[in-house]
Amino acid sequence: MTEGNQTVISWFLLLGLPIPPEHQYLFYFLFLAMYLTTILGNLIIIILIQLDSHLHTPMYSLLSNLSFSDLCFSSVTMPKLLKNMQSQVSSIPYAGCLAQMYFFLLFGDLASFLLVAMAYDRYVAICFPLRYTSIMSPKLCVSLVVLSWVLTTFHAMLHTLLMARLSFCEDNVIPHFFCDMSALLKLSCSDTHVNELVIFVTGGLILVIPFVLIVVSYARIVSSILKVPSARGIRKAFSTCGSHLSVVSLFYGTLIGLYLCPSANNSTVKDTVMAMMYTVVTPMLNPFIYSLRNRDMKGALGRVFCKKKIMV
Repeated sequence: MTEGNQTVISWFLLLGLPIPPEHQYLFYFLFLAMYLTTILGNLIIIILIQLDSHLHTPMYSLLSNLSFSDLCFSSVTMPKLLKNMQSQVSSIPYAGCLAQMYFFLLFGDLASFLLVAMAYDRYVAICFPLRYTSIMSPKLCVSLVVLSWVLTTFHAMLHTLLMARLSFCEDNVIPHFFCDMSALLKLSCSDTHVNELVIFVTGGLILVIPFVLIVVSYARIVSSILKVPSARGIRKAFSTCGSHLSVVSLFYGTLIGLYLCPSANNSTVKDTVMAMMYTVVTPMLNPFIYSLRNRDMKGALGRVFCKKKIMV
């Protein structure tokens, strides 16, 4: 359907990843293995936390929600990417594109807020150990999770509604493997200044402020540990903070570089590689860094298997 010299777009074409045809199947099985690892790793965390009563604490409650968020975040883009690589049909309906963008923002933002809540939990546990149970009460934990869901739902809906009001002309080719917000804005033939302004303002609130809060929390943790002359405590604190901050830096660094820096400075290949880092790599690494290296999680895994052996 056309109006004047404009065409109403009913579907988009995803170019996918810049992979040579001869390497297509190799990367397909690589991404499939990474996606299955992400699903399996995060599901194991969620199931263990639900089954083992020793893990019914605020820290692991937040971790369970983060694993659910990572699982869903990866599932927003990876199944479509794998399907396109296998079938070579890379079209996506207009409504499906907006839906993908909405859930991408929703679960990406949710992970951001949950990382802040987890950093605060560790800050209270290390800096105020005697008051931990009173400060990090179940009520506060639930409130943090609910607040995260409310804020991320509002933010994702805001950008989706702003995108829905734009018009798209004849160019419907998205040089990405999913419906990226910045890529869609470049295809629009409408005035996108409002969208870009909202991205910049809310990006500062959703990305920069949580990142700063996490850094401040861990800086306070390190400062508190250094006041106690215990080599073992210092090693443990630096090990924990280093693992957490490495994932935080990977997650926030790529997002800030993509959405808060001028798009003209980023090539399409660079955008795609950075997007793969936080949509595929980070959700896959989180189970290993946050949990599977954790003594409590290993203990819970052993107890669950012991119970199964006894029942058999």
